[in-house]
Amino acid sequence: MKPLSLKISIMPSKPAKLKIIWLQGITCNGNTHSFLNDPSLGVLLDSVEFIYHPLLPCNLTLQQLVSKVPKSDILIFEGAYKGDFERAGSEMEELLIALASKTKHIISMGSCASFGGIFKEADPEHISGILFDKENERGPLKKMREKIITLSGCPVHPKWLSFVLDMIRFGKTIAVDEFRRPTELYAYLVHNGCLRNEYFEWKVDSEAFGTKEGCLFYDQGCQGPYTHGSCNKILWNEISSKTRAGTPCLGCTEPSFPKRELFATKTYMSIPAEMPLGIPKRSYLALAGAAKSFHIKRLEERLLK
Repeated sequence: MKPLSLKISIMPSKPAKLKIIWLQGITCNGNTHSFLNDPSLGVLLDSVEFIYHPLLPCNLTLQQLVSKVPKSDILIFEGAYKGDFERAGSEMEELLIALASKTKHIISMGSCASFGGIFKEADPEHISGILFDKENERGPLKKMREKIITLSGCPVHPKWLSFVLDMIRFGKTIAVDEFRRPTELYAYLVHNGCLRNEYFEWKVDSEAFGTKEGCLFYDQGCQGPYTHGSCNKILWNEISSKTRAGTPCLGCTEPSFPKRELFATKTYMSIPAEMPLGIPKRSYLALAGAAKSFHIKRLEERLLK
């Protein structure tokens, strides 16, 4: 008789829960609330353990966090950085560096944490991101830059954070760009995937917000052609985006955000002062010349409906 052979399937072990500290600087809480609107939040919360979070159930209070300065797998920093800003009696400069030195990964959550954001406009000299001050690398965690993953946005799309947490949890390498943003999320322009691109090419612009037709670049100041982000690929609430809703992109993932004139595209003789990224000026001028030579009746009629 042949001996019986048994095949035993061994299921891979489930990765341990990530231990996370979510620390806030000067913030409006926008990124926290965006995170809480992730449709898969319940599943995500099963895979993490919050040592500290400002709103969710967690192991430590803020006062205990400051006194113990525990180790963690991930430190998420939300809000703008200001060295003498206090949390539970501790100055942010001391607290942030202490917590950052005891973690494996650091996530700058939102445009304020990443580049200074809108709060920097109030105090340009003393407010910055944790690594970048606008596009300059001179934040307080410069010496720990290799730990940092930048998730810029105002607020950050919740799916972007979920992606990064899953990549870390399963030990995957995250490729990043020059601002340490994950290329899987920020290699695209908001312009890519925009349903209004045909209008952009033929310079048929919408004259008002909220319309379903027409480009928002020329008359409404849409920053989509200059802005890195997968907003039109990974949709908000899985159904929409700014441009799909008829609102121009504000460029919130870029170091230059916020611009002074949010709803205007600066032009010289109807030519943008700044060329859309990836489009040589000669090619743009040729396209603009062609657009002036033709009237695309089909597009113009759709805009008038």
